[in-house]
Amino acid sequence: MSQRIGVIDMGTNTFHLLITDIIDEKPVTVVNEKSAVGLGKGGINKGIITEEAMDRALTTLRAFRGVLDAHKVMHVIATGTSAVRTAKNKQQFIDRIKKEVNIDVEVIDGEREAELIFRAVQQAVPMEKISLAMDIGGGSVEFIIGNEKEILWKQSFEIGGQRLIERFHMHDPMREEDRVTMHNYFDEVLVPLDEAIKKWKPTQLIGCSGTFDTLAEMNIQYHREKILLENQTSYLLSLVDFKRLRNQMVRSTRAERLCFAGMIELRADMVVVAICLIEHVLQLIKTNTVMVSTYSLKEGVLYTMLDGEKVGS
Repeated sequence: MSQRIGVIDMGTNTFHLLITDIIDEKPVTVVNEKSAVGLGKGGINKGIITEEAMDRALTTLRAFRGVLDAHKVMHVIATGTSAVRTAKNKQQFIDRIKKEVNIDVEVIDGEREAELIFRAVQQAVPMEKISLAMDIGGGSVEFIIGNEKEILWKQSFEIGGQRLIERFHMHDPMREEDRVTMHNYFDEVLVPLDEAIKKWKPTQLIGCSGTFDTLAEMNIQYHREKILLENQTSYLLSLVDFKRLRNQMVRSTRAERLCFAGMIELRADMVVVAICLIEHVLQLIKTNTVMVSTYSLKEGVLYTMLDGEKVGS
């Protein structure tokens, strides 16, 4: 007996659709796709979702609705994260989605988002030691310290890629003085993370999906590895390779970044600020590698549902 479930992750930059069949209590992927929406573009730092962003979101959700209907998915859950939860006009947006595409949106807070992300990481990555997981979204960044059994500390920071782009990445390529200013900003806002790392001493950094997937794919292409990332739940990136990628990204223009094998257009804008944030975190934790988890929020939602738990906080 199988059950078909649809999960929509309405991220600040990207919307994801995951459809799975649950067979013998295990998920089997039917559809896994994403679409660049830019929900936070132009409004994220003002606390609104612009009309243009709403229209882009509805266009994508109509397409997702078509896929869900074609696959006869009856059980659908959609989550709204940073761009939705911080928007003053979020109810208007949620009401439009219900009216126009008949999808109910569950807005989750940052703490719950962090928990769901870590639930996915526990499925994707072997965790024999205390680890720090990070998920860089367009609106927020979640940090979670834990192991295979439990979360020891978690916090969500509203410093996602779109927010950082609109605040610091105003030139192409990004100016050195703007990078310095951004790192000083990280010093200020990430004090709780620094304190948590000193307390729990994680020895593994796990990066979830998004920018980390792109860095992994670029590294696979660079080394001509015979790996299909879409078939992997994790990928190990060395610190040497990360530094090479970091230098390539921060010195390049958007047009140049698009020429690198493995780069995709929807990551070309956010990758610079994201890689600078990863670099900052690597200065706080002693590790020689970055473990990439291809699972993130949508898989965390799925496994939470399979456990019979509520997804919302």
